[in-house]
Amino acid sequence: MIKIYTISGYEEVGKNMTAVGYSDGGREEVVIIDMGIRLDRVLIHEDVNIQQFPTKELQRLGAIPDDSILRNKKVVAITFTHGHLDHIGAVAKLAPHYPDVPIYGTPYTVKLAKSEVKSEQYFEVKNPMYETQFGEIVQVSENLAIEFVRSTHSIPQAAMVVVHTPEGAVVHTGDFKFDNNNPLGERPDYKRLKELGKEGVKVLIPESTRVAEPTKTPSEAVAQMLLEDFFLYEGADEKGLIATTFASHIARLQELIWIANKMGRQAVFVGRSLAKYTGIAKQLGLIKMKGARAVRSPNAIRKVLAEVSGARENYLLVVTGHQGEPGAVLTRMANGELYDIGKDDTVVFSAGTIPNPLNRAQRYVLETKLKMRGVRMIKDLHVSGHASREDHRYLIRMLNPENIVPAHGEFRMLTHYAELAEEEGYLIGRDVFVSRNGYTVEIR
Repeated sequence: MIKIYTISGYEEVGKNMTAVGYSDGGREEVVIIDMGIRLDRVLIHEDVNIQQFPTKELQRLGAIPDDSILRNKKVVAITFTHGHLDHIGAVAKLAPHYPDVPIYGTPYTVKLAKSEVKSEQYFEVKNPMYETQFGEIVQVSENLAIEFVRSTHSIPQAAMVVVHTPEGAVVHTGDFKFDNNNPLGERPDYKRLKELGKEGVKVLIPESTRVAEPTKTPSEAVAQMLLEDFFLYEGADEKGLIATTFASHIARLQELIWIANKMGRQAVFVGRSLAKYTGIAKQLGLIKMKGARAVRSPNAIRKVLAEVSGARENYLLVVTGHQGEPGAVLTRMANGELYDIGKDDTVVFSAGTIPNPLNRAQRYVLETKLKMRGVRMIKDLHVSGHASREDHRYLIRMLNPENIVPAHGEFRMLTHYAELAEEEGYLIGRDVFVSRNGYTVEIR
């Protein structure tokens, strides 16, 4: 029997955690997929060290998953689909619940997970971490093996995690879209996905964030065209240029470096998270920082912003705070701190608003403050990293799964996925199961 433990991320966007259990009559073996955090529950942002918060406080706030359903079970592996905090942010808090259980992920993801563990202030995480290559199948127990299949998302080396069982494969998509023109050179491994479809997929666990959108999500190449059309048009006379996007969006940051060089400006990344993500990406050869620099310490940030302020036409600032998070660099600028932002400045939002009420409210407050200071704002030079309805339809047709358990979304998003599944011949309650946090779906 296969069990899908819908631990967290099934009633919200964030703090994702799922587990796949298999039993042939003996003791059940379990593979965990992701250990995420929900940032808005603690009013923090990418620059904050999450590991400074006690576990009990994070649990009380509902910021990390409640994994009590797995206590006393035989967990044989922990896997990560990709390196966003809503998928790896709770690793230092939860991995100690499973002493010595190995952790697997692609190289960039594992290095990011190690950085979270390194900054943990309360626990010593002893779990070994292994960098796994795409296409490599790792036997993690007598009955279970795991595999990482290349997909594309708004962070490098995103993967679909496949748990191979004697009853067939369980495919967890993680966050993905089908980007056939990814500027980083990554493309989804359609060949392997089609092979899995022929071999037999017992369960598909897909993300559901944008499944209600009746389209195919555009390529990251479209976002690059939007940015170039704005920054590089003839007659541009902007003085102070400030861009904000996700610190982990390496393809987008690479494009901003290229644009700055083309304009004869220096790209300056301001913030702890921007320095962290680009630093690790540079180690792996995923980004070229030619002509750019990154600053992370408070003193270095104040010094470089004072430097930029006196010669704004020479720089392209890239800062954190696109969601209006309290304490992020752009929010502090809007509050009159760090940098005298005003009518000589243009702020480019190269990020969408994360779809929850708090983020929408914070973004509204940020934009209002920027308007009051006379800042020119350019919004939506961005494309999503999440699959839309037609990406999902294509995936269903490639994999032809026996069962579907929608994940990663508010309840309405999960039901939208169920509607799509019914369009493709599935039936809710028979082979499509809409679950909630803390429940178990049994697949026979």
